[in-house]
Amino acid sequence: FIDLFAGIGGLRLGFEAIGGRCVFTSEWDRWSNKTYNANFLDGDDHVMAGDIRPFGDNPALIPEHDVLLAGFPCQPFSLAGVSKKNSLGRAHGFDDAKQGNLFFYIRDILRHHRPAAFMLENVKHLERHDGRRTFSVIRQVLEEELGYTIDFRVISSEPWVTQKRERIFIVGFREDVGFSFDDFDRMIPDQKTWPKLGSILQSHNEVDSKYTLTPKLWQYLQDYRAKHEKAGNGFGYGLVDAGSVTRTLSARYYKDGSEIMLSQGARKRPRRLTPRECARLMGFPDEFAIPVSDTRAYKQFGNSVVVPMMEEVA
Repeated sequence: FIDLFAGIGGLRLGFEAIGGRCVFTSEWDRWSNKTYNANFLDGDDHVMAGDIRPFGDNPALIPEHDVLLAGFPCQPFSLAGVSKKNSLGRAHGFDDAKQGNLFFYIRDILRHHRPAAFMLENVKHLERHDGRRTFSVIRQVLEEELGYTIDFRVISSEPWVTQKRERIFIVGFREDVGFSFDDFDRMIPDQKTWPKLGSILQSHNEVDSKYTLTPKLWQYLQDYRAKHEKAGNGFGYGLVDAGSVTRTLSARYYKDGSEIMLSQGARKRPRRLTPRECARLMGFPDEFAIPVSDTRAYKQFGNSVVVPMMEEVA
């Protein structure tokens, strides 16, 4: 398989778990590459590429493969990304020239190589973006232009990790093999086994005091929440404890940690999760190396995929 917009390799871990072999990786962010290369020791039978665009323009440069995997950039289609871009008067979706039109490179690679199957992953809002027009273009390209038989499903990560994270998976087969997400429910663990936050927390003596919010930040977040509650908005922080399931970890977690703040009791200010706890929240194994700063690590895990959920989709 090939791993496009690879991030730190979450999709790859899911497909390697079922015996897949990665022959080509594309990821343009150098810090993500640092983490990826620290965890995947590839030989000469693997090509590590940066920017996808030269390969999208000339797909013959990409090795032959059976399956194409792509978690193509989701910020142009996410609810948060769209509202932020609207407020700044910027284009989003396919009109976002930098990221939104990268889907068409996937199209060109699929057209050239005709792999047996592909799997694309994105935010669940992709399906509804721009009055469903974006998704309609994607379907038209995959089904009508390229002739693949596709199915898709929005799946929540909650059965596998202690986080509510919904993502859409689009799977296509060159030959119609009768694949359907309709029977995916059999892959979902019994609800009695779904984990809670306590299962991934590091012990107190492993957690540096720097992860506890400063008095100034904690006051700001409380004031911000009070202001929005008064206005009838739902904005505010997410305070959790060991028995909780968290909100979605986002790439902006490094800014203030507000979406997932761990209570440390009434007398102590809450703390943010450590990078290792964020890795666990995404289902990455503890042997997964984190060779970058906390800020970079938070961005990388917030942009990644839930590994055990990927294994089940694979």
